[in-house]
Amino acid sequence: MNRNSLLCTAAAVAVAIAGCSNEDSVTTQSFEPNLVHAYKYELKEGVPMQQVLDDTNWAVQELFGTAESPKLPDLIGEDEDLAAVVHADHLLKGQALYKEHLCVTCHGATGNGRGETAALSTPYPRDYRLGVFKFKSTTKNAKPTRDDLATIIRGGVSGTMMKALPNLTDEEVDALIDYVVYLSWRGEVERAMIDDAILELDVAGGERIINPAFQGSAVEEEAEVFDEAWEYATDHVVDIAEDWLDAEDEVVEVELPNDDAIPVPASNAEFREMLDGDQAEVLLASVERGRQLFRGKIAACSKCHGNEGKGDGQTTDYDDWTKDWTVRVGLKPEDRDALIPLMARGALPPKNIHPRNFSEGIFRGGSSPEDLYRRITVGIAGTPMPAVTYVPGEFEEPDVWHLINFIRSLETPPEVTADEPTSPPAATKQT
Repeated sequence: MNRNSLLCTAAAVAVAIAGCSNEDSVTTQSFEPNLVHAYKYELKEGVPMQQVLDDTNWAVQELFGTAESPKLPDLIGEDEDLAAVVHADHLLKGQALYKEHLCVTCHGATGNGRGETAALSTPYPRDYRLGVFKFKSTTKNAKPTRDDLATIIRGGVSGTMMKALPNLTDEEVDALIDYVVYLSWRGEVERAMIDDAILELDVAGGERIINPAFQGSAVEEEAEVFDEAWEYATDHVVDIAEDWLDAEDEVVEVELPNDDAIPVPASNAEFREMLDGDQAEVLLASVERGRQLFRGKIAACSKCHGNEGKGDGQTTDYDDWTKDWTVRVGLKPEDRDALIPLMARGALPPKNIHPRNFSEGIFRGGSSPEDLYRRITVGIAGTPMPAVTYVPGEFEEPDVWHLINFIRSLETPPEVTADEPTSPPAATKQT
């Protein structure tokens, strides 16, 4: 079976499993409204949300255009700094690349993570509309930099269906980044307006987030009501744009130890080489310190990853994309009957998020010491992986490198069979 046949088969199965609508097909270009985000409030608050959804959809279309004619809000082009977030002249090229390289089949036409093959993926493809990205060089709550997104596009994400696109030109990568940021920006504004309706308005009493009929009204009061509502919408546009601009200032700089007290191998292969060299003793001491921290109460890595780092600790949790429409509105992800109304509107069946099995040597956010340092010190956005907490005298910054060395020691090299030990013999003897 050729690649296209496999994709068609996968898409057909995914549609059958998830009930994906035609709005997210490769051939149909349409930005469907965020039904799940609106309807979860209808379930929680008991208020009708269709008018909110209609009004928000109108506003977002006025600001960002349609799938056939994507654009940026007019006010963005009036500000040189804001205009740098997304290059408006890249949108159509970025959209074409998004389809050509099958991003749409997983991430969906709206960037909602619900493309035709989404149900086959574990974890599910990213829903850009939350504005949350897991693997980046910035602090946990910050946006990724453009370089972060370029790294993902060029290199893919190990252990997932997110494949590498190493042959794209710099211009193509830049256009694809622009389109992904555009989808995320658009989706965040849509969510923010729906949130405003619930938090700020009496929706049940008939208040509206925005009334298109009041635009340009000759009635002064109506025009003022529209202008105020429009200002709220554009404030969200600007706030989110500034978050993207601030990303460069939120990069977590990493400086490797510059002495021999803590050797930091760059890979498992280098780790194995060090075990046969002059640094073996100090490396094994670092691994042992890392082992103690990994299983200790402060770092508490074993709580989720298990004592041996096999990902068999806490395995019943969920990521924020699932929690957003379940536990945060009082629904249990395990109660599938209660979730049916939301799944009928586009939510994918909840899947547990599984901690990394370090013996596999697959690090989705990158395997360099710098990458691992950021995952430990910052955490992983959108997941239960927290940032470490430093405790003077018990867990301090240099200890992060000991943790990394221990994690590196757990990887089973290709030549080692399943029956052989995965940890360095000397380190095992010290336990």
